[in-house]
Amino acid sequence: MPAIDILKARQTQVYEKGRDHFTIECNKKSLSGAVSQRACVFCGSRVVLYPVADAVHLVHGPIGCAAYTWDIRGSLSSGPELHRLSFSTDLNEHDIIHGAEQKLERSIRELAAKYKPNAAFVYATCIVGIIGDDVDAVCRKMTKELDIPVIPVHSEGFKGTKRDGYKAACEALFKLVGTAEPEAIEPLSINIMGEFNLAGEAWMIRKYYEKMGINVVSVFTGDGRVNDIKKSHRASLNVVQCSGSMLGLAKMMKEKYGTPFIRVSFFGIEDTSNALYEVAKFFKNDKVYEKTQALVKREVGGIYPKLLEYRKELQGKKAAVYVGGAFKAFSLIQALRVIGIEVVLAGSQTGTPEDYDTLKRLCNEGTIIVDDSNPVELSRFSLEKQADLFIGGVKERPMAMKLGIGFVDHNHERKIALAGYEGMINFAREVHATVTSPVWSFYRKKAWYE
Repeated sequence: MPAIDILKARQTQVYEKGRDHFTIECNKKSLSGAVSQRACVFCGSRVVLYPVADAVHLVHGPIGCAAYTWDIRGSLSSGPELHRLSFSTDLNEHDIIHGAEQKLERSIRELAAKYKPNAAFVYATCIVGIIGDDVDAVCRKMTKELDIPVIPVHSEGFKGTKRDGYKAACEALFKLVGTAEPEAIEPLSINIMGEFNLAGEAWMIRKYYEKMGINVVSVFTGDGRVNDIKKSHRASLNVVQCSGSMLGLAKMMKEKYGTPFIRVSFFGIEDTSNALYEVAKFFKNDKVYEKTQALVKREVGGIYPKLLEYRKELQGKKAAVYVGGAFKAFSLIQALRVIGIEVVLAGSQTGTPEDYDTLKRLCNEGTIIVDDSNPVELSRFSLEKQADLFIGGVKERPMAMKLGIGFVDHNHERKIALAGYEGMINFAREVHATVTSPVWSFYRKKAWYE
């Protein structure tokens, strides 16, 4: 790709459909000095675990790591809000030299006495992995002493990538699964996985399934409860949305408990409808299927005329999409097509080879596909492809604004629901507002580094 300057060591992680012939590389550590947008192992673990609202989340490490947790998520709770608090053992020089296991014990005792949690997650950070504190031993001791699950999360940041943090979180959650039995086993029951209740999205999705006649045992982990997770092994099906974060747990549950799983998405009208129909097909229940048909017809019919209105003004516009998980990118491409927008740049931080094969099939000729990209690449590609819109997370927002490109936040910090049918309308409204804003007519598009 001579027209685009990229670091030589990253050339195999950039692909232009219809021009390049190599297979895109992924699932590798970020290139040093490339200013990757990808976060560390600890970040990946807290993304998955923090929405469990009735558990204490204790970061065993320097106070700086705890800044990565306090109230930074849009995850809502219908009850307890321990997940919105940030607790740290605040390791200092003395702790690092002499060890901090006793300090960790005292911290867990204090938190358990004050907040009466149903469980505690203890996150090991980089420095803990280096000095060798036996977090597992401390957690076992505290579990016996306090009579609640105290679960170590091996999330030392240097161990790998954000995806490794997902794995650490799944292993921690699996220690809870199957440790309690429900009073009754519902035959038409599911767990929703990879849904973190950003802006109340889990409540919307749960309501869809309940209207179909399906019982939701547990949501992993939006508005999550420890006791629901303990009983989740009795659900008949796991419905996995964010496959990067939760597919590992679904596979563990299938191996141990025989629970089948399906992969779905709740972003966009097409994928949301498919997510409902796939569950209805799994249960092979005529009544459930009839209710699903009626629900989809009602919901789509209620929003489609408005989407067509937005499409009239958005037809022909171009978008760049760079998100954490590739599955989300799939849905965004399809949702943008509904309102007339073509995706010219697509990428993710944690995609797998299978994910990128799917992304290639979904994208048009000339679309640039990137893995673990950085601001220089993203800004250059966005300008070269004349993107009118950038969809990403909080890290990409300043870049898009400096480029003079409209921005839509699709990350965990957002406060607007974008999933489900209601979310599709919210999404289209936000896209329309930013793309058609008159402010861009006064802005000379240029790269932020010029």
